[in-house]
Amino acid sequence: MSLSISRQAAARLQTTSRNTSLKASRLSRGYATAESTTAKPNAPPPKAPAKHDLTWPEYLAIRRGRRRWETAATIPAGLLGFGSGLAYFGSLETDPLKPIFGIDPFMAYGILTVACLGAGVLVGPSIGGALWRFSHRHQVHLIDAKEREFLRRIAKNRVDASLQSPTAPVPDYYGERVGSLHQYRQWLRDQNKYRRKVLLPETQD
Repeated sequence: MSLSISRQAAARLQTTSRNTSLKASRLSRGYATAESTTAKPNAPPPKAPAKHDLTWPEYLAIRRGRRRWETAATIPAGLLGFGSGLAYFGSLETDPLKPIFGIDPFMAYGILTVACLGAGVLVGPSIGGALWRFSHRHQVHLIDAKEREFLRRIAKNRVDASLQSPTAPVPDYYGERVGSLHQYRQWLRDQNKYRRKVLLPETQD
């Protein structure tokens, strides 16, 4: 009788210890989950991506593309100006006996039509440049910053304008034809060559 009682007590003790260990494991898992959950808000925020600055080859390639846009827009703008002038002045009634500013009316209208062509050619680069800026609107601030630095370098390294003459102007004074690093180095060589030619004429053959 006492043996059976002791066996029942041992079984109850094992069940109690098993339940206690199960609760402890559940509690430890719950604590670890709560700790990982509370640790997330304290994690450092992700770093913002570094600002991308244009390299000189990238900027000069973009500058070359802008020049192409301006040149391409010049042709249709000139043709549009010429066509508009031709359509307008061609539709006017002309009296050969009434000169305009002392000029034959047909000649005056022809001169004004050619002037419309010239106006279109002058406006074309501005239109092309505006379209180019719109197509690169997400990079305009980077391009403008690089443009200011480029112009400072041009102003620093070009020949003084007071040294030029009407028959021998400074080559590419504003650096408009520079579209690559190779062309920029060539521009520097041309400036130095012109400077030596003006300041040291006796060394030239």
